[in-house]
Amino acid sequence: MSRILKIFAIMPGLVLFSFVEANDSTNIAIGKFSESSLEGWQEKSFSGSTDYQFVTVKNKSVLRAESNGSASGLFYEKEINLKKTPVINWSWKVDKVLKGLQETTKKGDDYPARVYVVFSGGIFFWKTRAINYVWSNNQKIGTTWPNAYTGNAQMIAIRTGDARAGQWINEKRNIREDYKLLYGEDIDSADAIAIMTDTDNSGGHAVSYYGDIYLSSH
Repeated sequence: MSRILKIFAIMPGLVLFSFVEANDSTNIAIGKFSESSLEGWQEKSFSGSTDYQFVTVKNKSVLRAESNGSASGLFYEKEINLKKTPVINWSWKVDKVLKGLQETTKKGDDYPARVYVVFSGGIFFWKTRAINYVWSNNQKIGTTWPNAYTGNAQMIAIRTGDARAGQWINEKRNIREDYKLLYGEDIDSADAIAIMTDTDNSGGHAVSYYGDIYLSSH
């Protein structure tokens, strides 16, 4: 909340001042999964197709993802003003993680759930970057590392292991702060949000669930 100075002119020569509370939080809906909506989302396949479909959990619609040796993601392209809405919020749940993977290698680059933010390089496509917020199989929470396929995608372990598997968890991350942490630069905008459950490198099986995704000012 912020305070706004309001000036009231009661009569000539008499002016009253007062502060009122104003809600300066701006929420922008990205994934309206509780409404069983994928409006604006597109699928991109890397290897086969992960099955994304809406299911009802405790009378609420959520997006279920099941991967059987596959890797496809859902992308939502939108120019995001990170000065106004730098925070991404979402909820997720995994049934279990993948065992025995070394996530810093190409063979181990599989995750039961990930949410990522894409920063376009425009015509300089080689400058396109991404932050991957992952439910890691074995990395410690807070660990960061470059993606095994490209240094232009940086990974952050938000959750890890089976300790909280089967539980819904709400997440909140400041994209601008994470970008500066990972790339050493400030940035004012992002260009897409994506989710993916993938097991193509390991040939494994994973089931996860995604709740609503939205951007906020704080």
